[in-house]
Amino acid sequence: MPSFDTVCEANLVEVKNAVENSAKEIATRFDFKGTSAAIELKDKEITLFGDAEFQLTQVLEILRNKLTKRNVDVRFLDVGDSQKIGGDKVKQVVKVRNGIETELSKKIQRMIKDSKLKVQAAIQGDAVRVNGAKRDDLQAAMALIRKDVTDIPVSFNNFRD
Repeated sequence: MPSFDTVCEANLVEVKNAVENSAKEIATRFDFKGTSAAIELKDKEITLFGDAEFQLTQVLEILRNKLTKRNVDVRFLDVGDSQKIGGDKVKQVVKVRNGIETELSKKIQRMIKDSKLKVQAAIQGDAVRVNGAKRDDLQAAMALIRKDVTDIPVSFNNFRD
């Protein structure tokens, strides 16, 4: 029976490269000389450091530009609130989304069920598997998901015929 998985996975290698390129640019930029502006990646969390809120927004903008150049959708970034750390320094934690949350996967499942397509959707961990009898029905389900789910970047893998 033909099927595919709907997932939300960032290319972590490209994210790592974008963070490293951002760190290089921060180190060489004139307006960041002598400041504590920095960026680092640990697992799936990117931490931005700066002297003020303005610097954090500048560092985040550099990161977004580098991610865009590497074809990584910036909707993968879940930007947290900035926090004060020792003295006048601030930091901000940006999480890289991986996987579809339960609430959104239920929404996708309900959307497919309400569309009257001859396919079934099942939640499997952090992915949604869609099964159907015909390839055309699966492609219609893909188009429906692409059109209606705009808050996170979804991709389709594990397509079986």
